[in-house]
Amino acid sequence: FRKKRSLDANAYCWVLCDKIAQAVGTTKEEVYKSHIRDVGVFTDICIAEQATDFYVDMWNKKGIGWFAEELPNCKVPRCRKIRTYYGSSVYDTAEMARLIDNIIYEAKQIGGIETLPPDEIERMKNTWQDIK
Repeated sequence: FRKKRSLDANAYCWVLCDKIAQAVGTTKEEVYKSHIRDVGVFTDICIAEQATDFYVDMWNKKGIGWFAEELPNCKVPRCRKIRTYYGSSVYDTAEMARLIDNIIYEAKQIGGIETLPPDEIERMKNTWQDIK
C-alpha cells in the first residue's frame, strides 16, 4: 500500500511543466502529457475495431493526463491494441516521484529553469497526504 501523491507534489509538477513550456514554446499540458507518456502509468488493451474510436474518446475525456494511443501490430483479428495512460491524479507516491524526477531532469537539461533544492524535493516527495 502506498499513499496517493501530495497536493504539493502535484502543484510542483504543474509549475515545472509551465516553466518548461515557456522555455520551449509549447503548452504546459503538452509538456505534462509528454512526461506521462515517458514515465507514466499505462495499460495496454485489445479492443474490437468498431468500439475503438468510442473507447478512446471516452478515455480521453477523463482529464489531461488520460489519453489513449493505438499501437501497431495487434495480433487479434478485427481488434486494435490501445495503450491507455492514466493521469497523475491516481498516482501513488512512487509513481508521482518518478514523474517529478523526470520533469526535473528535463528542466535541468534545458537550463535556466530554477528547481527546488534537492532536500526540499525529497521532503515534498516524502510528505505525502491522503487525497480524498
